Amino acid sequence: MRGGFRKGVNLSPKKLDQMMKQVGLSVEEMNDVEEVVIKTADAELVFEDASVTIMDAQGSKMYQITGTPVKRPKRELAPEQEEEHEVSISAEDVEIVVEKAGCSAEEAKATLIETRGDLAEAISRLCENEE
Repeated sequence: MRGGFRKGVNLSPKKLDQMMKQVGLSVEEMNDVEEVVIKTADAELVFEDASVTIMDAQGSKMYQITGTPVKRPKRELAPEQEEEHEVSISAEDVEIVVEKAGCSAEEAKATLIETRGDLAEAISRLCENEE
């Protein structure tokens, strides 16, 4: 048999590591993985017993997940809950917007939630509303 791997030819792990280094590949296993979640448009795949291996090929990292996924429906939040869940607005941010835009604290907080915490955008919107 010509080319490829021939029956009876064994590569030692040390030789395999050496060959991988020559072509710029490195493989390592992540040891502290608790859970892996893959979110799709309509569901989530949850791997609670996941084993994750990272292969680095000249700067490009590839992640291999091994385990048994559990498929569950995607959790949908109400728009108000989603905004509050994803964006936390500090009192200092509200104070800055109130000071710069000359508005109430309630208006400042509502605008910060709309702009997902972007101070400059919130101030800009509130100043435009004044004009």
